[in-house]
Amino acid sequence: MKKILSIFTLLLLSAVVLTACGTTNNNGAGGDAPKESDNLLSKVEEEGELLVGTEGTYPPFTFHDESGKLTGFDVEIAEAIAEKMGVEVKFMETQWDAMFAGLDSKRFDMIANQVGIREDRLEKYDFSDHYITSAAVLVAKEDNDEINSFEDIEGKKSAQSLTSNYADIAREYKAEIEGVEGFNQAVELINSNRVDVTINDKLSVLDFQKNRPNAQIKIVDEAGDAAQSGMMFRKGSDELVEAVNKALAEIIEDGTYEEISEKWFGENVLN
Repeated sequence: MKKILSIFTLLLLSAVVLTACGTTNNNGAGGDAPKESDNLLSKVEEEGELLVGTEGTYPPFTFHDESGKLTGFDVEIAEAIAEKMGVEVKFMETQWDAMFAGLDSKRFDMIANQVGIREDRLEKYDFSDHYITSAAVLVAKEDNDEINSFEDIEGKKSAQSLTSNYADIAREYKAEIEGVEGFNQAVELINSNRVDVTINDKLSVLDFQKNRPNAQIKIVDEAGDAAQSGMMFRKGSDELVEAVNKALAEIIEDGTYEEISEKWFGENVLN
């Protein structure tokens, strides 16, 4: 009798093990794990909400107006894209230096913050078609006669967001980097003589000078090659990228893009 029970027990254990193995093969290494592209767009459409990471401190692209409302060029472009997709946009404000980590951790679905399309970023992230073309400029204090070109900043202090394209440019010219959270802080450091220069986007600097004519800063040099920016996504977000590109093409075609661009820059900044 004991021998019969032992055989029965072994058979039962074997069945349990086989069942467990079958489960692993279906959902683990033996099966096809769902890609982000298979579910992210569906999630956005089902929830009716596109989660967008943005700074909220970077005029004229993303900032708060006098009433406290989040606004700016990138904000309005993202809203127009979401409208074409038939969803609402929810902005998740994050400091620039934590922006990519927020995307990696799935805190939001895409970034709208004038992110430059670069080869090193394309290795890790997906991008939409470009929606901004602009050049980097070198900014110094109005009475600074020593710095007239990028070549002059070697050994000088440059106020930059540490992980931005502009910090990379400053490093290329061998400047000493002073970390800041945004352009406003960079200007404060220039005016207080704590740094010598900052490098930033030409469109952003021109907008700043227009709104702050007494800021006592000047553009001393402009990079020869213009950079393009796009909406940024986690790798594997193929279907969402395709949907965003379709919506972007539609707002360019129907004139919405140009209207927003003219409002913020007085010209079309696509090309």
